[in-house]
Amino acid sequence: MKITILTLFPEMFTPLSESIVGRAVKEGKLTIDVVNLRDYTEDKHLKCDDYPFGGGAGMVMMAQPIGSAIEAVDPEHKARRIYLSPKGKTFCQEKVFELVNAEHLVLLCGHYEGIDQRAIDLFIDEELSIGDYVLTGGELPAMVVADCVARYVDGVLSPESLVQESFSENLLEYPQYTRPVEYRGLTVPEVLRSGNHGEIDKWRREQSLAVTKKNRPDLLK
Repeated sequence: MKITILTLFPEMFTPLSESIVGRAVKEGKLTIDVVNLRDYTEDKHLKCDDYPFGGGAGMVMMAQPIGSAIEAVDPEHKARRIYLSPKGKTFCQEKVFELVNAEHLVLLCGHYEGIDQRAIDLFIDEELSIGDYVLTGGELPAMVVADCVARYVDGVLSPESLVQESFSENLLEYPQYTRPVEYRGLTVPEVLRSGNHGEIDKWRREQSLAVTKKNRPDLLK
């Protein structure tokens, strides 16, 4: 899979070169290209934003640099083009499973007061939001989408790591423990040390239901 990220602030994406995602890129299982939108502006001062028509606070990203960049990275429109926006549909695990089937994702990061609507109308397939709040830009949401999708690319994680995690079967994950057996008076549940895999599976299922009921009862509807 290839993920292309269009942004005014490419230096913000250093974290994607670390940890599991970074290792996957180095091993050739995944390609992540971070593209600076300023490289595609026709303005001699590398300007990519201007005042909004109709007045109002802030600046709006111009359509031309966005359109030129998208046409350059995806000339035949074979990629899934996504604009990260608080106006978009809420990003969820079901959407992750959908996007991982795409060969190429183009993630557009907005900034300031947003982007010219014509860029959306002409070049974007869908808008996604990572939650009901507003950030200073789309860079963090783009990293969230890239990280979530990357986990399911073949070879990035072992299949065992993707089983029984949060949102599997619409449940949150059960509590996890490791050594030592006792820490500050709290001990690992006896069932997890019993070696009885049937009882362990039963305990984990019960705990997943309890955690989901407490933290996300909406998932049980």
